[in-house]
Amino acid sequence: MTPLLRLLRPKQWAKNVLVLAAPGAADVLLDGDVLGRVAVCLVAFCALSSAVYVVNDALDVEADRVHPTKRLRPIASGEVSIRAASAVAAVLIVASLGAAAALGTKVLVVFVIYAINSLVYSAFLKREATVELVAVAAGFVLRAIAGAVAADVPVSDWFLIVTSFGALFVVAGKRHGEIAGLEGLVGTRVALQAYTVEYLRGIWLISAGVATTAYCLWAFEQGRVAEHPITYQLSVLPFVMALLRYALLLEHGRGGEPEDVILHDRQLQLLGVLWVVVFGAGVLLR
Repeated sequence: MTPLLRLLRPKQWAKNVLVLAAPGAADVLLDGDVLGRVAVCLVAFCALSSAVYVVNDALDVEADRVHPTKRLRPIASGEVSIRAASAVAAVLIVASLGAAAALGTKVLVVFVIYAINSLVYSAFLKREATVELVAVAAGFVLRAIAGAVAADVPVSDWFLIVTSFGALFVVAGKRHGEIAGLEGLVGTRVALQAYTVEYLRGIWLISAGVATTAYCLWAFEQGRVAEHPITYQLSVLPFVMALLRYALLLEHGRGGEPEDVILHDRQLQLLGVLWVVVFGAGVLLR
C-alpha cells in the first residue's frame, strides 16, 4: 500500500462493522432507505476513525520512532510529513461530520462524541491506566449506537451491556497482548507500566462473564416471545464458543492486534459465521 493509504489504517475499518449490529438485529438492515443510511454511516465512520488514527500517529511520532514496529508507520518513518497528515485528518473529519449531519442531528451528535472521546484519548487519556481501557471500549459502543441511530431503531439495555463488556474484553486482551508479546512497548506507552498480566486477565474474565450472562438472558428473553425460540437460544452456543476461543488466543499473547486475530483465525471466523446464520435465522423467523 502507498504511505498515505497505510496512514489511514484500512485494516482497522473492520471494527466499524459494529455499525451494522443494531439494524441487523432489528431486521431492518435490508430495507432500502435504511440500508442506504447505514451504508453512509459506515463509510463516514471509516473516515472519522482513520482521521483519529492519523492524529494519534502525529501526536505519538517521537515515541513511535523508538518502537520496534511502530517506527515503520508513515509519519514515524518520515514517509508522510506531520503537516500533510494534519491536512488529511482535517479533510476526513470535516467530510465524516458532514455526512453524519446529512443523516440527522442525532447521528451527528454520536459522531461528535466519538471524535471528542477519541481525540481526548489520544492527547491525554491514553496515559491514564484503566481510564484508557474504558475510553477505547467506548469507541466500540459508539459505533454500534451510531448504526442504531442512523437506522432509527431502539437500543436495548441488553444490547448496550453485551456491546460494552464485549468491547472491554477485547481492549483488555489487546493490552495483555501488548505487554506479553511486544518487547519495548511498555517504555513507549505510559499506561502499560501500571498494568500486570494478571490484572488484565482479571478484567477480560469479568468482562467476558458479564457479556455472556447478558447475552444468555437476552437470548432466552427473546425466545419467550419469538415464534421459533430455539434459534435465539442456540445462538448462545457459537457466541460463548467464540469468546472462549478468543480467550485462548489471548492466553497465547495473540490479542495485541484484534483485527489480525479476527481476520486470520479460521476457528473464530467459522464460529462468527455460525453465529450469524443461527442468529439471523432467529431474526428472520420471529
